[in-house]
Amino acid sequence: MLVRILSFGIWVSTVLVTVGLLPIMGTAYLLTAWRDPGRYNVGRWFRRGAMAAAKLNPLWDFRVSGFTPNDPRRPYVAVSNHESLADIFLISHLPWEMKWLSKDAIFKLPIMGWLMKMAGDIPVTRNSRNSRVEAIEQCRDRLGKKVSVMIFPEGTRSKTEELLPFNNGAFRLAIEAGVPILPVVVAGTRGAIKTGSLVFGKARAEVRVLEPISTDGLTMADVGALRDRVRSMIQEERDRMLVELGITKALPRN
Repeated sequence: MLVRILSFGIWVSTVLVTVGLLPIMGTAYLLTAWRDPGRYNVGRWFRRGAMAAAKLNPLWDFRVSGFTPNDPRRPYVAVSNHESLADIFLISHLPWEMKWLSKDAIFKLPIMGWLMKMAGDIPVTRNSRNSRVEAIEQCRDRLGKKVSVMIFPEGTRSKTEELLPFNNGAFRLAIEAGVPILPVVVAGTRGAIKTGSLVFGKARAEVRVLEPISTDGLTMADVGALRDRVRSMIQEERDRMLVELGITKALPRN
């Protein structure tokens, strides 16, 4: 019962942060969108709101490590494993802007959907080929405006410790656009918000950014190899991070 009461309070604070973002982002949009077609500054306010909501959650201890781009306007196709809804709050702690590829249902929510549209995030309907094609075109648009895009190549949250197979889309996009892949690894969020539940759990979690992977000289024939290489890197780093966070034990060496 106490956990449910605490969760209710956390959701109230999250809603208040979201509502408070509306005038802030609206003002930022009016002042900067005309000279910032990639909506970098508006989007940064959205991610700051997610960070604020996470910091107001007493059950979460989030941290960031790894690579940080020298130039925040250097575009990447960032790809990450996906463990829970909390991944969004965690990855938003990274100190540069990325436009998120998200399911279109979220864009239909009052206030939240409006904020995502103002931020320049990209909706997609998974079962619609036309929607997927349009989403990739919008991703190309953001990259061309010198803003990175953030994609979960598993397509949905994994229900086990093993990553789901990665889809090709993000890797095709990176090769076609001639931008590097930026592997992002999240660990420790699985119990932060369990799938199908509104109850928050205690979580010590980390997002770690690996070194970028160049796509120079790669063609469509290299998509599968690039996809599998990145998935393997993320899986191995995630397993290492879970040990570092004390969530799992190190496997004995042979």
